[in-house]
Amino acid sequence: MSSPTFVALQAEALIPTPWGNFQLMAFAEHAEDWMPHLAMVHERTDLSKPVLVRIHSECITGDMFHSRRCDCGEQLLAAMDQLAEEQGILLYLRQEGRGIGIINKLKAYRLQDLGLDTVEANLHLGLAIDAREYAIALTLLEHIGVKKVRLLTNNPDKVGAFGNSRIQLLERVPLQVTPQEENADYLRVKRERLGHILKS
Repeated sequence: MSSPTFVALQAEALIPTPWGNFQLMAFAEHAEDWMPHLAMVHERTDLSKPVLVRIHSECITGDMFHSRRCDCGEQLLAAMDQLAEEQGILLYLRQEGRGIGIINKLKAYRLQDLGLDTVEANLHLGLAIDAREYAIALTLLEHIGVKKVRLLTNNPDKVGAFGNSRIQLLERVPLQVTPQEENADYLRVKRERLGHILKS
């Protein structure tokens, strides 16, 4: 999935949440876009200091329905806890299923039920192992005015995205959640085949 080469802030509003008040900002190429990238900025975020940032790719099954096939929903909740504590920023990128979309993701799930792992299933469908890209996240952070980041992630690709950025990455902050029986193989593949920095 490729993000637009240009996005602009289309709308924003203050959203009260269980984690405190956040300014929810919608970024898209056009105001009519129904699936904009989102930024949730804690109302007490201090942009003059290093900001804790979570870049989270959309996962309908995990984030909304709390599927245990992945750890995405649990990561999102754990991230929100830390962002509330440190007055940070969540970037919610519309890159469902590692960028292949929900329909292809469900097709990949069926193949996984037949014995393929997440990498093998995507390749069997003729899809990229991971089609996400994170340049758009840097665009959003620049628009918000972030200068220095402490990045809440286990994914080295997200760290690498800051290599040529004007935003200074100061630290990678691990995001650990408790593995479930249903996602043990998923996490093993993330660690062994995708290079995610996870406890074995």
